[in-house]
Amino acid sequence: GLSDEEQRVLLHHGTEAPFCGVFLDNKLDGVYTCRLCGLPLFRSSAKFDSGTGWPSFFAPYDTAHVREIRDTSYGMIRTEIVCARCDSHLGHVFPDGPPPTGERHCLNSASLGFTENGQALPNPLHRDGAEAQPA
Repeated sequence: GLSDEEQRVLLHHGTEAPFCGVFLDNKLDGVYTCRLCGLPLFRSSAKFDSGTGWPSFFAPYDTAHVREIRDTSYGMIRTEIVCARCDSHLGHVFPDGPPPTGERHCLNSASLGFTENGQALPNPLHRDGAEAQPA
């Protein structure tokens, strides 16, 4: 099951405190997946140190796996990113990232799972077929 913090972030659009997420300093090669449904979201090769205190990526695993939603909460205009399969909250995307995309996908560690290269991707929904496997 999900911890209270994971529920707050994934299901209620929460944000974890900066510099405390378990994946902030992860340097292993692999794939970051949705904590809730296991969909591949980001590759470690797209991760960079943004200095913000949250895991940051310049491009998603597949643009079809991450959905963008206009977010006007807290008096700001931002772009929320959610899992395209289960709609769980992942974080936000900003237009101040490095080349080649110029994007910074700012993620909550609580929203993510991680699978090292060479390991089978998680399949918590017990799905069969192509969508359960990496591209």
